Amino acid sequence: MPNQETHALSDVLDELEATVDGDDVAIADVVETLGHSSFASLMLVFSLISTSPASAIPGITAMVAVLVFVLVGQMMLGRKSVWLPGFVTRRRLSSEKLCKGIRWLRKPVHFIERFLRPRMTWLFHRPWLWLPMILVMGLTLFMPFMEVVPTSGSIASAVIALFAASLLTRDGVLALASLALLAVVPVAVYQWQV
Repeated sequence: MPNQETHALSDVLDELEATVDGDDVAIADVVETLGHSSFASLMLVFSLISTSPASAIPGITAMVAVLVFVLVGQMMLGRKSVWLPGFVTRRRLSSEKLCKGIRWLRKPVHFIERFLRPRMTWLFHRPWLWLPMILVMGLTLFMPFMEVVPTSGSIASAVIALFAASLLTRDGVLALASLALLAVVPVAVYQWQV
C-alpha cells in the first residue's frame, strides 16, 4: 500500500480545482480552500501556477515571487497561520487559464508522485531546513526581473515547486534535487541573455 503522503501533490491540485467558480478566482479563495496553516501547499500551488501555461498572465511571476517570499519568511519565523497582504489576496486569476494549467500539470505530477516517499527527513528539521528556505527567498528576489527573459520565471518557479513538494512529502532526496537545480537557474538565465 503506497504511503498516503505520496499523493499529496495530486490532492493539492484537486483542492485548487475546487476553488474554481465563475470566470475568475481570488487568491483569498485559494488560501481559504487550502487552509491558513498550509504553507507548503500554498507555496506548491502558486509556484505550479507560475510553471504552467497560466504563467502567460502578465505579472504572474512577480506575484508568485511575493507570495513565496512572504510564505517562506513566515515559516522561518515559526508562524502557525498564513498572513498575506490585501493587494495579494484581492488579486484574481482567470478560471479558464487556471484550469488549463491544472490539466497540464496533472500528468507530470502523477509521474513524479510514483517516485516520492518520506526519506532523509532530518533535512526538514532546523538548522538544515534553513539553508533551502534562505536560498528560495533569495531566488524570489530575482524572479520579478525574470519576466523579461522568456521561460526563466517558469524555471525558477519549478525549483520552488520541487522544494514545496519535498516539504509536503517529506522527501529529502527531492529537497536536495531542488537545491541542485537552484544552482542551475542563474546559469540558464545568463545563457538566454547572451
